[in-house]
Amino acid sequence: MRIGLLTESGDTYACGETRAWCDRLVRGLTGHDFELYALGRDAAAQPGPAGLPKRVRVARTAPLGGELPDADRWWPAGAKSRAGRRVRRRFARHFADLTAAFCGAPGEPADEPAKAADPRGKGGVSSGAQPQADRFAAGLYGLAELARSDGLLPELLRSETAVRVLEAACRAPGATVAARAAQVSDLLAVTEALETALRPLSLDWYGDGEGGQHEGARGAGCADERGLGGVDLCHVTSGGPAALAGLLAKRFCNTPLLVTEYGVRLREHYLARGAAPLSTPVHALLAAFEAALATETYRVADLITPGNTRIRRWQERCGAPRDRLRTVYPGMDAAPFAAVPDAAADGSKTLVWVGTVEPEKDLIGLLHAFARVRAAEPEATLRIIGAPGEGPEPAAYLAHCRALAAQLFPDEAADAVTVGENPVSFEEIGDPGVARLADAYEAGAVLVLSSVVGGFPRTLVEAMFCGRATVSTDVGAVCEVIGGTGLVVPPRNPRALAEACTALLSDPARRARLGAAARARALELFTVEQNIGAFRGIYLELMAHTPLLHAERDVDGAPRLFARTAESQLPGRWSAARPASGPQDRGHTPSWARPPAGPDHAGPRVPAGVARTRGGADA
Repeated sequence: MRIGLLTESGDTYACGETRAWCDRLVRGLTGHDFELYALGRDAAAQPGPAGLPKRVRVARTAPLGGELPDADRWWPAGAKSRAGRRVRRRFARHFADLTAAFCGAPGEPADEPAKAADPRGKGGVSSGAQPQADRFAAGLYGLAELARSDGLLPELLRSETAVRVLEAACRAPGATVAARAAQVSDLLAVTEALETALRPLSLDWYGDGEGGQHEGARGAGCADERGLGGVDLCHVTSGGPAALAGLLAKRFCNTPLLVTEYGVRLREHYLARGAAPLSTPVHALLAAFEAALATETYRVADLITPGNTRIRRWQERCGAPRDRLRTVYPGMDAAPFAAVPDAAADGSKTLVWVGTVEPEKDLIGLLHAFARVRAAEPEATLRIIGAPGEGPEPAAYLAHCRALAAQLFPDEAADAVTVGENPVSFEEIGDPGVARLADAYEAGAVLVLSSVVGGFPRTLVEAMFCGRATVSTDVGAVCEVIGGTGLVVPPRNPRALAEACTALLSDPARRARLGAAARARALELFTVEQNIGAFRGIYLELMAHTPLLHAERDVDGAPRLFARTAESQLPGRWSAARPASGPQDRGHTPSWARPPAGPDHAGPRVPAGVARTRGGADA
């Protein structure tokens, strides 16, 4: 089947952990073709990873930041002159629904019933939030129809009309306190941010093969003008604008929608907006918009696959129905750690910390905890292996940690002629003794995780692959990952961290048992093979419950049986088209599968009562 993979990133193939996961997914699922649809941070398209299989191609890219690079691609020539009163009234009506929904103003959708706003006919939010969710959906899809028919949405979102409509929503009775406090500068900032966030509405990705998009909106050189209308499944790798593109594919093309989140998009938005120099009204309004978009995404999606229980709880709070949630852990490559032997039940006293040095990792608390460990185990050592993150703050934090270690642990020597050494060392991967990441885990008896915030703990899983006992703080998905194969303590509690480390350093047999159990758990739950196998089953399940959309049909609209024969799916000479040599040898279709000639014999019809689904003979 053909999978449309929707990503949002700084390049065409996603970024961070999502990039690695996407790469493993498209390479591992060899039975499917992938088309990549990327929303980038700028207009310059970046190439995907080198060496991609031929069944994987970058289909479309579009910018999310800066000015639109090519106005002719986004709206037809002379479109600005057609933005007359009728179009502006239509825009104002739909934009009023959208803004009133996330500003908190009460009311019903202006022109579209709630049932039409929800393609599945199932709502995942509470009854109190349902009217607002319906109004948001009506406004969102109304703007999408406007962009689809006239191609004028980017211009209208930048217009004075948009600012006035937003102001009216903020001043309406029932609006939130933050919305009522918005000034003109705040309204301008919000409309500018909304123009960027709503750019997927104007993309040329939703053609239906019958000229659904206006000619000016079609990108040059596209291999398939149907775009997402020609794929069997849309797989969205994050929330936000990428999910918005999936919503429109579901709306316009009835393409099934699968949403995968390995990070809490809404939480990341809250943190990013909180750190940005924005006023309180701007921050509150944009956060409300993101929350409303997340709610609509979860309500419409056919299936949602969070990466862990913590992400699942966020999705449920945003209205995701429990019957459409299925946790799929991110797959990690266990091969680099396969040669690391299990932890020996010896007297090793080495603690290892591995990761990126930044304030969220709380190395200050770890150093204070290690001071207590040294009081109980004088031979204990601590190896901090990792480089500082980007920016000046992590580098300054690493310097502060080095200074604190020198203060807490003066250099010690075994005798009067030996050079003194500090029991705490700061190293990086590639230094002598830690040439590979696996060497860092192999060097320690116990891995320590001291973070105060976190998501999915990759370092913890890597230590489990290496068969090492762990002591971790209870942040993110730590408890879910570790199960009963390690010790978990509260964050920002050096005493509890020290006691747990001391307990394992003093009991080698317990360390060995926990390490062996951790390796078995990690190999069972967190490998690449587990992740790919889960999505292979999910794809087939969704196709089995989705009506066939792309079959060849008779004149009366019924799917035509055997339109593509089994031979067309076989490799080599069986699937190669042969020139017709006579009236009985037209192409490579056998005579028994060809319909009789004539207008009254368009081909075999589907018998009454027989349901056809994707994945059958015509799939």
